[in-house]
Amino acid sequence: MNLPLIAGQVIVAGQAEGEILFSDVPLSFWGGVSSDTGEVIDRHHPLSGERLAGRVLAIPGSRGSCSGSGVVLELILNGQGPAAILLERPEAIITLGVIVAQEVFGVSIPVHCLGPDGFQKLPKTGPVRVGGTLPASPETVPAITLSEKDQALLDGRFGAAAQVAMRIVLRMAAIEGAAELLDITQAHIDGCIYTGPGGLAFAERLRDLGGKVVVPTTLNAISVDQRRWRSQGVDPAFADAASRLADAYVDMGAQPSFTCAPYLLDTAPKRDEQIVWAESNAVVYANSVLGARTMKYPDYLDICIALTGRAPKAGCHIDSQRQPTLRIVLPSLSEVDDSFYPLVGYLTGMLAADDIPIIDGIADPAPDSDHLKAFGAAFATTSGAPMFHIAGVTPEARDADDFMGLSLRHVVVSQADLLQAWGELNATAAGPVELISLGNPHFSVTEIARLAKLCAGKTCHPDVATIVTCGRWTLEQARKAGHVADLERFGVQFVTDTCWCMIIEPLIPQHAKTIMTNSGKYAHYGPGLTGRAMRFGSLADCVEAAVSGLDVGLTPEWIAAH
Repeated sequence: MNLPLIAGQVIVAGQAEGEILFSDVPLSFWGGVSSDTGEVIDRHHPLSGERLAGRVLAIPGSRGSCSGSGVVLELILNGQGPAAILLERPEAIITLGVIVAQEVFGVSIPVHCLGPDGFQKLPKTGPVRVGGTLPASPETVPAITLSEKDQALLDGRFGAAAQVAMRIVLRMAAIEGAAELLDITQAHIDGCIYTGPGGLAFAERLRDLGGKVVVPTTLNAISVDQRRWRSQGVDPAFADAASRLADAYVDMGAQPSFTCAPYLLDTAPKRDEQIVWAESNAVVYANSVLGARTMKYPDYLDICIALTGRAPKAGCHIDSQRQPTLRIVLPSLSEVDDSFYPLVGYLTGMLAADDIPIIDGIADPAPDSDHLKAFGAAFATTSGAPMFHIAGVTPEARDADDFMGLSLRHVVVSQADLLQAWGELNATAAGPVELISLGNPHFSVTEIARLAKLCAGKTCHPDVATIVTCGRWTLEQARKAGHVADLERFGVQFVTDTCWCMIIEPLIPQHAKTIMTNSGKYAHYGPGLTGRAMRFGSLADCVEAAVSGLDVGLTPEWIAAH
């Protein structure tokens, strides 16, 4: 059979055939694709329920979690992945998973970038053939200028682990269009999340090759509460693998911080500091709220850069790539509650796609750091962009004349748009709730204090589990303030080290059919990750549901009254 040949810009070379699986909506592999079966589990995505195995996946690019590279790696290694991947635009997260499979495990699939015109001309169904010429090897890419130390790393003079890491850094630098590398001051590693045996083998191989981080390095939330998983009833085989993965990164010199909110730590970077962070919400917060500089680094590239101290000089590391290309104007609203911020972040991410937006209409009243955390996490879930600006709020958009003269695409958000987004996050009918999920991203000390105030004098319903995830440091600070004892009397269970995107049964009670959360991020990912129905609301709404065992499904007045 003479199949049509698809050949674009070769990102990863190879030959493949398969039935095309096309969508014009970007896909997050983490929380969007099962690493075990290859099923698309993002219940908000047009490809929900489809299987990737043996098919040629055609999507514009990635969105959401940096951990998607880990899922891609596992799919390739276990034979459940696509035969090839066709992208509209170059992207790092999906591609890096393929590159690690090739560089470390010797298996691969072709990845091509087709550009907007070529992507839209793809056949929407039917079998196709993918092929193209080999790209230049990283050692011979003339566009990237190497320092003497870069060359020494590449030659293996700093050890085998750093050599492997440098090869991967240079391949990704070429994809990002970087002409040189730059020094970074710190790293935050997201690859410590357990996606399967491939990610564990990768980390242990780097460790066994003598890998040591060369900059201060923190670790993201891992897949278990490392100190208490036995008492929580977690499957020992899973917990052992997840703990071994965390230990491998600690052995390489990373700090066991185990939080998805590293900006809450004392080590948070300053404005204009060049850093390498993975974890989508942390990247967005660092760039947007702190004014630090990092690309949205995929899992595995994060540790490679931490082992070498060198990162591609591209993306949000440089001024020109931090400017907005889109202005989003919100309707005038009064007396909003805290559900406003994750809801608008979720909607903004969908409207922005890969564009960096500037948002008008949030400055009054001024959002606090917790509000910006919730906004950014939801934004990073539905967008591929590494940052946002809020007019009058974020450090690079506080002055009225910031970004004047730029030609920006305008989008005006209506009340109907807000109602539609609210409906998407509350896609299931109101009614009984069996689990209250709080802390995605990890709760701060001030959020725990707010929760304690809302719970004062109340008691959790006996059929409802209320769980808060947070970092170890945060928990100790809240304990010293007396909030932990107060909340435990209410019925709250605190879980550290891990986060809701990794929590499964038995921490999620088997009897729980509906989960309520104040996190736009978890409201989106939850149905695919847990198989449960999700409800979304303010922190006060979550407390009321915890007490009554019921979400009454009221639309907030700040939406309904307009």
